[in-house]
Amino acid sequence: MNDIPKRISTAILNSLSAGVVPRIGLEYIAVGRKRELETILRDLENLGQGASVFRFITGRYGSGKSFFLQAVRNYAMENNFITADADLSPEKRLSGSNRAGLETYRELTGRLSTKLRPEGGALETLLQRWINSIRMELARDGASAGAGPENRTGPFDRDLFPALERRIFETLAEMEEMAHGYDFAAAVACYYRAFAAGDDEKQNAALRWLRGEFSTRTEARAFFPAGEIITDDNWYAYLKLLGAFACRTGYRGLLVFIDEGVNLYKITNRQSREKNYERLLTMFNDAMQGKTERMGIYMSGTPRFIEDDRRGLASYPALKSRLEDNRFAREGYSVFESPVLKLARLAREEIHVLLERLRDIHSGHWGYESSLGSREIEAFIDLAFSVPGAEEFVTPREITRDFLGLLSILRDDPRLDFDTIVYRDGYRVKGFSPGDPGYAEFEV
Repeated sequence: MNDIPKRISTAILNSLSAGVVPRIGLEYIAVGRKRELETILRDLENLGQGASVFRFITGRYGSGKSFFLQAVRNYAMENNFITADADLSPEKRLSGSNRAGLETYRELTGRLSTKLRPEGGALETLLQRWINSIRMELARDGASAGAGPENRTGPFDRDLFPALERRIFETLAEMEEMAHGYDFAAAVACYYRAFAAGDDEKQNAALRWLRGEFSTRTEARAFFPAGEIITDDNWYAYLKLLGAFACRTGYRGLLVFIDEGVNLYKITNRQSREKNYERLLTMFNDAMQGKTERMGIYMSGTPRFIEDDRRGLASYPALKSRLEDNRFAREGYSVFESPVLKLARLAREEIHVLLERLRDIHSGHWGYESSLGSREIEAFIDLAFSVPGAEEFVTPREITRDFLGLLSILRDDPRLDFDTIVYRDGYRVKGFSPGDPGYAEFEV
């Protein structure tokens, strides 16, 4: 794989060596998950037709949940969806003290991404695309209704200005009919007028409001007459408005990816935990009942986060009844239409293909000829699975991290070979054997 740009191969190797998922280049290393991906592709097709969806992606630590979500995210952007993603943590939840829900919203809007802005920060791009698309449409239609403000210095043709304003505010009037839509429309209108006038200060103020960065209404009113601001209590309503607005700018829909759902399971205070589950139930019901417009929400978590009837989602009766396995699925069949999508372990053959690709990326990136062939890769996999319990606990994250470490050792010291390192050092994958430090993380 010598044709992979260095920027992408660097991201792949650095991320996987650190045990995290690269945000770019996943198409070079994706293997398996055929049925699961087909399920998500059907979701996207339905979203493009006006539906909404909520799915939980579940699997053990290191099983590939984050990788799977990133692969879906990248595919969605390539197919004209706008995406937003956030990782939950003790500071970022769906609801909580110290504005924990608002912090999640801020991360989602900060990571708003499109095909042209895949690394995030696409909120301003979204607004400008909408304004300019209307302007171009009017220009093609030959709209003309008089000149705009005489002192205006913005990027618009003077004879298009009145027609442009009418079209802008027609769209915003539609948004005002939705819950909290008036203030959302006021912020977008403020951005439009500031953009048309070249007023950077007010543009930034409108963006700050839309990102939930104002602490008080008084502070926001210094720039425009906001009736309210985005808070821990209402942020989800504004996320829905943002999704509806994205559809009006020409995108097929908004996909929201929430990783590390297990952090909700880890909340020790029952009342706080159930408040988060209540917010989650609202989001789930809205999506499944079609109350959101072209919005897909994907949340990942461990099986215990879903199934534990003491602290997991199963401890909250309304969620438990919605997420229980179909009885035929319990008898060994997969139901891919279920809101819970369970990621199966990669087959040995798929792991073999993954390691071959990593070998080729590594050698292409560093400019050397790898000595590892199919025999060595198969021996590496055999050893990784040789410890009791490995079939259940070994994960792609551990295997890839150790494999890349092995490749680096062989590259740096040409005197060494595969057999010397692996068999002399008694290689085994760390982290899944009951005697290993960190074993308990698989039980969280």
